[in-house]
Amino acid sequence: MLGTAASTQVDLVRIANPILEELGQKVNETTQLRIIDNGESLCIAKFEPTRDLRVHSMIGRRRPLHAGSYKILLAYLPPQVQAQMIPDKLERFTPRTITTRARLEAELKRVREAGHCVSRGEVSDQLVSVSVPVLAFDGSVIAAVNIAAPAFRTQDNDIPRYIALLKDASRKISEGLGW
Repeated sequence: MLGTAASTQVDLVRIANPILEELGQKVNETTQLRIIDNGESLCIAKFEPTRDLRVHSMIGRRRPLHAGSYKILLAYLPPQVQAQMIPDKLERFTPRTITTRARLEAELKRVREAGHCVSRGEVSDQLVSVSVPVLAFDGSVIAAVNIAAPAFRTQDNDIPRYIALLKDASRKISEGLGW
């Protein structure tokens, strides 16, 4: 089982890297691929533009699942698994972080219905992040692909374009995995 999981992750990174780069170059912002690992989101692949002011990303960096656009990973879990993954205490990072279970559950329902997640200042006041799910061969969500950008540079009219580009990138990664 562990060997299969590791092999799938290696395939996922190999398939995603050129797609993350292409996406990142189109928007000139940071792109990431994250999975759920040990109850957190884990960055397993990334692209960063060369511009001076950018969102810095690190492969191996972990983030909680309840804050930021990686809530998308929680939103697509089966309800009983989702309930187990939500911690009793939701850590606050900024005034915009969701810290109650009821609000988080309502947000996860909305995110799943929308098919994407937009986070404005939930983890860092200066960050806007948009994520969509990546599907495995069986239709389950295996990862999330994301664009992260400084808030001062991200206008409301950028978000629909980001979502469309992310959905295209997600489709390409999913197809590479056999979906």
